[in-house]
Amino acid sequence: MKQRAGRSTVALKVWMACSGLVMVLYLLAHMYGNLKIIAGPEAFNHYAHYLRVILEPLLPESGLLWIIRVVLLVAVLIHIYCGMTLWARDRKAVGGGTRYAVKKNVQRTGASFTMRWGGIAIALFVIFHLFNFTFKAGDRTQTPTIANTAGNYDLMYRLSTGEMVPNAYQMVHNSFEQWWLVLIYFLALIAVGLHLRHGVWSAFATLGANTSPNVRRNWNIVAWIVLLVIVVGFMVPPVAILLGVI
Repeated sequence: MKQRAGRSTVALKVWMACSGLVMVLYLLAHMYGNLKIIAGPEAFNHYAHYLRVILEPLLPESGLLWIIRVVLLVAVLIHIYCGMTLWARDRKAVGGGTRYAVKKNVQRTGASFTMRWGGIAIALFVIFHLFNFTFKAGDRTQTPTIANTAGNYDLMYRLSTGEMVPNAYQMVHNSFEQWWLVLIYFLALIAVGLHLRHGVWSAFATLGANTSPNVRRNWNIVAWIVLLVIVVGFMVPPVAILLGVI
């Protein structure tokens, strides 16, 4: 019985590690796309439009996006389920989390302490982010009103090809002109970064990469690099917009 429970715990950790790495890959790809805003409205709006029509007519409009979203949602749900299950088992193993609470708090690192509460903060931010960007960008019920000299609209943009597409550039620009929204974004990224630093190291350790002190140190460096790349990469566009650079 104990062996079966042990195997189950190992399996949960493996699933948690794999689902976490899927989300890290998504964040890196998403960050790369966000950085295209530096190249201007033509490049960014063309990229945003391309995401919607990629693999047409093999897939319907936004078909690949929805496949990615479903895969990401499954990864998130697996990650949450495994994390909550492992946390509940840990509490049960120490008598409900009260007998050794002081000892466990001393042993905890700052990053590991944020894994649970940081995860909750990230989940809340993702919901906010979806309503602020994704759902707004997908709303086709709004119609453009006033055109500027380039033939662009508040809600639509005319590409160099003449095609009218949703003006994702202006939507992002309008949002990050507000300092409080940039602040929320920054605080959320700090939570993401701390979660990633501990999570990336833990994921590779779970998958058997933690074979020696040197390897452990190298993976710790990799975890810090991932943290810095994602936090800095995601913060460049909002800060540049807020400061009027782009």
